Amino acid sequence: MIETHICPNGVRIIHEKMPHVKSVAVGLWVHAGSSDETAEQEGIAHFIEHMLFKGTATRTARMIAEQFDQIGGDLNAFTSKEMTCYYTTVLSNHASYALTILSDMFFHSQFKDEEMEKEKSVILDEISSVEDMPDEDVDEKLWTAMFPNDPIGKPVGGRVETIKRFTKEMVDEFMLHHYGPENLVISIAGNYDDRLIKLIEAHFGYYQSKLTTALKDEIVLPDFAAKQIIKTKDIEQAHICFGYPSLPSTHDKIYELSLFDSILGGTMSSRLFQEVRENKGLAYSVYTYYAAYENAGGFVIYCGTSPENFKETYETIEQVIAELLHDGIMDKELRNAKEQLKGSFVLGLESTESRMYRNGRNELVLGKHLTIEHVVEQIEKVEKRSVYRLAQQILTSDRATSIIAPKENIQQYKKMQN
Repeated sequence: MIETHICPNGVRIIHEKMPHVKSVAVGLWVHAGSSDETAEQEGIAHFIEHMLFKGTATRTARMIAEQFDQIGGDLNAFTSKEMTCYYTTVLSNHASYALTILSDMFFHSQFKDEEMEKEKSVILDEISSVEDMPDEDVDEKLWTAMFPNDPIGKPVGGRVETIKRFTKEMVDEFMLHHYGPENLVISIAGNYDDRLIKLIEAHFGYYQSKLTTALKDEIVLPDFAAKQIIKTKDIEQAHICFGYPSLPSTHDKIYELSLFDSILGGTMSSRLFQEVRENKGLAYSVYTYYAAYENAGGFVIYCGTSPENFKETYETIEQVIAELLHDGIMDKELRNAKEQLKGSFVLGLESTESRMYRNGRNELVLGKHLTIEHVVEQIEKVEKRSVYRLAQQILTSDRATSIIAPKENIQQYKKMQN
């Protein structure tokens, strides 16, 4: 059972007991990500995430790492377009100790100049590494093609020129506006008792935002742009990405979207996987995914293929899309997709970390928590015609395209578009 405890300052503690396990997962979820950045701040949310591991007034970066190793715990973090999460999974008897370190990192990280410069170098290397991974690069460029005028289309890691200019004053300004108690959710899952809740409140439940008035940004729906980004590169594979406007995370058709994703390219039995890989042997990697955010969403088709198979692969993807639009969705496909979705959802909640992740994200984005039984029931209720209507809505929209491929493939693509 998921419970909510509201601290005096408004920090929300979302906790779920799992008495059959011997561990606890704790996550500090900050409602701030790359979509909250101005043009001058691009990459700063991700930079702050890195810097919270670089030492506090009483702990060096090495001490933080060693102290978690000493208790056999895992400490990590991630930044996305909408949120930043600092999380740990430890044995239950070490939860209080781990929480104390997390609190120290959250409130007392020092952001020393020399550490900031070192971490800038690390992040610049991280950005450069994307250039060496065209499957990631083509996806980043697709989001820029879909949302060129909105932060949601920008890479989470930021840009080289903005990162080089970050100062402690800029970090302080961003944290002042986005790390206040109104933006913090603490999610816990595992084997714990009420003493841990009281300890969390003692650490996090009384600090106050330094802003005199709360910020209430106006919600602006980003415009989707059906742009193309084509990059010539001498590589061993051609990488193709199509992007379509999709649904935000709060949309009532989100289950239909999950099922459509499964049917078209999200599983090994999907139409794209079976036709492109199994039947024709054109590519090792072909799949779809959707990303649903608060104010926007994108549906993506990706394929990486050999240069000699580029044209046939491209045409095969187009053929699969056309056949789905013409023929509709089969009963068997929908049944299989429902079972797959239910199975992956339920099996994905077996660990303390996955429960902590689900509850923290749901609180931040949805503001509510649905039972497993309710979600399974909603999946079962979805009708074939509703999935097909959504498929039509998405696949008949103007789409964005991102391609990274050798010169001959780019020339082929241009001829195909004429």
